[in-house]
Amino acid sequence: MQDLAVKANPHDFSATHAAMRRWVDGNILAGVSSAVLVGRDIVDLHCEGWADKEAGVALRPDHLFRAFSSTKLITSCATLLLVEDGRIALDDPIERYIAQLGNRQVLKPGATRLDDTEPARASITVRHLLSHSAGLSYGIFDPGTPMFKGYNARKVRNQDTPLSDMIDALADLPLSFHPGTSWEYSVATDVLSRLVEVVSGQAFDVFIGQRILGPLGMADTTFVVPPDQQHRLVAYYAGADVLDPLKPGLTRTDDAPYPQAYRRPFARLSGGGGLVTSLPDMIALIRALVPGGPTLLKPETLAAMMTNQLPEGQWINFLGQGQIRGKGFGLSGAVTLAPSSIDPPASLGELQWGGIAGTHWWISPRHNLAGLVMAQRQMAFWHPFSFDLKRRVYEAVLGAGAARGA
Repeated sequence: MQDLAVKANPHDFSATHAAMRRWVDGNILAGVSSAVLVGRDIVDLHCEGWADKEAGVALRPDHLFRAFSSTKLITSCATLLLVEDGRIALDDPIERYIAQLGNRQVLKPGATRLDDTEPARASITVRHLLSHSAGLSYGIFDPGTPMFKGYNARKVRNQDTPLSDMIDALADLPLSFHPGTSWEYSVATDVLSRLVEVVSGQAFDVFIGQRILGPLGMADTTFVVPPDQQHRLVAYYAGADVLDPLKPGLTRTDDAPYPQAYRRPFARLSGGGGLVTSLPDMIALIRALVPGGPTLLKPETLAAMMTNQLPEGQWINFLGQGQIRGKGFGLSGAVTLAPSSIDPPASLGELQWGGIAGTHWWISPRHNLAGLVMAQRQMAFWHPFSFDLKRRVYEAVLGAGAARGA
């Protein structure tokens, strides 16, 4: 296991720990683990609640979590390593490497059929894929739309098929918008994992194992938990009401998103959401992306990763919620350009993302501060508990007065 020694420091995280205890006691979370780094030093490490509530197994630092979209950080890093190697460039058209994704059609505004399209004005680039501005979709968040129907009819996200089959399924589907003109959360990162395979000549798991997981000592990060380690996999829960994240109540749902997920091999090595990881492994990854020692990526690459890539005035936009003003997107996560009412006010410039089960990471270059929080509850991406923790962390490290200002 990674070195988890907490460095002596003057910060008081007792209010943060108490807040997480309330989320567990209130039956909103079964358990939650967290870590805070100032520079590369761990200044707080805490586990609260249960890895398995029914069995009474307390949460420990060595437990394993379904990363879901926290996987995307590793895939973005893998892609950027190939950029640094000179094998690809950010503004290369994707058809240079994956021919099926060239010569795209784009849905016309208000289209009700998949064939109501016009030719794309530009190619999808690597930069577009990294920043979710390619015009691809997920086929999850927009039921009833032509894109939802198309993605599901073609089984774009089928875990029983390899990444190459996903590309074939996407080949004749239109884009939601012209590349580079808007933002939509999508299978773009899974396309990047296929790009890594094509360019490197290696299976995606082999490449990340050799270039990221192995060098950083991330021994727990994998697509399949070995049978002798499955007792470490944290139980997975659904909340009482998907529309009310604060309603108490948890239901065990270990077979989500599909039976035996993460417990046996599946053909799809999803760079968008397929990994299992641990708190120590994620600490190692985040530590390798902040200055103060050897970093996984070059300083100029890290700077680009943390820089908004979207056009001026364009914000990230989850279907059904509208634009989330103040949130741009870099090459691996959201960039806070204007803190919202629930963000820490001092989080300007923060890079952040997470997974749908309640894993969340952030890096604040301005304050040399980074953090991780890991839970296992369905539909817990940007759940109130993670904002609660983050605000308290900023206050503990910066002081209440400084944390309220930029």
